[in-house]
Amino acid sequence: MSDLSAKVRQALEAAVAAIGGAPREGQIEMAEAVANALTDRHHLMVQAGTGTGKSLAYLVPALVHGRKVLVATATLALQRQLVERDLPAVVPALEKVLGREITYGIYKGVGNYICLQKMNSEESDPDGEVLLEVSYLGKDAKRLHAWAKTPGVSGDRDDAPEVDRRVWAANSLSGRECVGADVCAYGSQCFAAKAKAKAQSADVVVTNHTLLAIEIVDSHPILPERDAVILDEAHEFMDRTTQAVTEELTSARVIRAAAMARKHMPGKLADALTKAADNFHDAMADYGDQIRGDLSSQGRLLEIPSSLEAPIRKVKDAAQALVSIIGADDEIIDSDAIAERARVKGAVSEINTTAGKLLKMGDSHVLWYEPTFSTLHLAPLSVSSVLRANLLTKTPVIATSATLTVGKGFDAMAKSIGFVVGDETDSEIEPGDIDPANVSMLDVGSPFDFANQGVLYMPKHLPEPGRDGPSQEVLTELGELIDAAGGRTLALFSSWRGVEAADAHLRDVLKELPITIITQKRGDAVGPLVERFAKDETSILLGTMSLWQGVDVPGSSCILVAIDRIPFPRPDEPVMAARASLADSAGGSGFMQVSLPRAALLLAQGTGRLIRSVDDRGVVAILDSRIVTKRYGSVLLNSMPPLWRTSDGAVVRDSLRRLNKGMED
Repeated sequence: MSDLSAKVRQALEAAVAAIGGAPREGQIEMAEAVANALTDRHHLMVQAGTGTGKSLAYLVPALVHGRKVLVATATLALQRQLVERDLPAVVPALEKVLGREITYGIYKGVGNYICLQKMNSEESDPDGEVLLEVSYLGKDAKRLHAWAKTPGVSGDRDDAPEVDRRVWAANSLSGRECVGADVCAYGSQCFAAKAKAKAQSADVVVTNHTLLAIEIVDSHPILPERDAVILDEAHEFMDRTTQAVTEELTSARVIRAAAMARKHMPGKLADALTKAADNFHDAMADYGDQIRGDLSSQGRLLEIPSSLEAPIRKVKDAAQALVSIIGADDEIIDSDAIAERARVKGAVSEINTTAGKLLKMGDSHVLWYEPTFSTLHLAPLSVSSVLRANLLTKTPVIATSATLTVGKGFDAMAKSIGFVVGDETDSEIEPGDIDPANVSMLDVGSPFDFANQGVLYMPKHLPEPGRDGPSQEVLTELGELIDAAGGRTLALFSSWRGVEAADAHLRDVLKELPITIITQKRGDAVGPLVERFAKDETSILLGTMSLWQGVDVPGSSCILVAIDRIPFPRPDEPVMAARASLADSAGGSGFMQVSLPRAALLLAQGTGRLIRSVDDRGVVAILDSRIVTKRYGSVLLNSMPPLWRTSDGAVVRDSLRRLNKGMED
């Protein structure tokens, strides 16, 4: 065993002991693989099943190495776990073993912190004026102001009192609207600048996928320099990157920018943008009315609709004229006026950039209109090449998740992140760059005994799902399973229609039973729903996509996870549909290369909600007969934890009754 390997094992032992855990084979194997990747400067993909303790398996070797690492996560829950639970618990033990101080910090986008300049400005802007119109928002604003003045607070939205999102918007701003701490009158007190300064010098910086993605795509440093990047929840990174760089144009955003310009720079140019904004608003509303009932118009648009092209061009021209004059005025010295001017410039520049990209759109982008919020979206068709050029050639990347394989292979996920796999070649490697093809792949399994802890129930007798939500047979089956389990069920649906149908059916058939039904509504935050579900042991939680991942409810509150259908991307999901059609036209199969891997990862994530500890027992029920009857079912099954499988409903209901009885006794 090398010195490094021995040191990593010793440090890992100390860290695990500090949290009262026991060493696990998979965790040790992963920690050594991470240490090797950091030493040899190569990439690593590690699938580490639930219960491995993967956060310690990457944090410990990074700290033993003394390398500065950036950890990027997809969810707020994992960010908090790392910074509020894992790192504080293990750092003192590691400092003893390594004989040096260890520092860590968290860094989020500017919009996650209160902007003191905006909060204290005499001049209200369009975000602030909303608060004057709604009386209860004033109380929220006072609470937020009082908190921001309390000595020692972080200014971070997650630590702030709960306020309406409009109150938060009136007291924060986007990175593009920020003037920068050097110029701002509040620069020395700036919450975002303080968080960033702390992160600059830390050994471990925790951030989110979105910020990292924006930095990579814009090739503009937002985050501290680092020796290595760890992508946790890496199965989500491509989607988060796509979302982060998707441009959005709404009439509300254009009207806001025009109102800001008119207030701070009255004159002909601001009037021209106001007129263009009103014209664009009317055109978008008319277009929305025109296509409301026409489903064929609601997928990908191959070009800008003709009725919107001229209004977008007018917005672009008016915004561009304003940007050039804002940039030319250097005579202002008052720092408040400079900050106001920066906000106007940021808002107008954003409109100018987005409108320009829409007008120049080529084959490499996907355009669609979203009718609920009357929004035009423009997303890149693929992000893997930019990830390859701006991330994977710069530092070693450790990509980890409980679900990185599709049908037992890493290739689908590796390609989506930008690694070079199979017979691909990448000739653009400069001297000193890291080779995106130099990637090790490792599956360390899970310490759980899935075959003895859980059952995978796949009823063959149910009809194949149609377009109209769950069939009556599926709802009946679900009701019978929940009855047998005595509640204790997380039911996952691939659409809101499914959630609503199940809610109506279950309220009827379970009304005589002491089972609380908790149903997710559009816009609900996931955290409070999951807390209620975990506390009330015989409750059931019905929800859609946001509950398929990251929900952690060990113990007797969840002995049944029911999934209404295989979560294939919807045919009207523009980016997925465009990627599938590109694969088809290149002679491949969009279904096998895009739709199936996506469904496999989501299904593995959904199934992973059941067994969260060594003591958990229960059933995962997939109420979609295609997993048994179609040839592709084997790919899906090979991507999931190896639970004991059956199609016998009587056996499953009997198991659930016994489990429920054991918990009641």
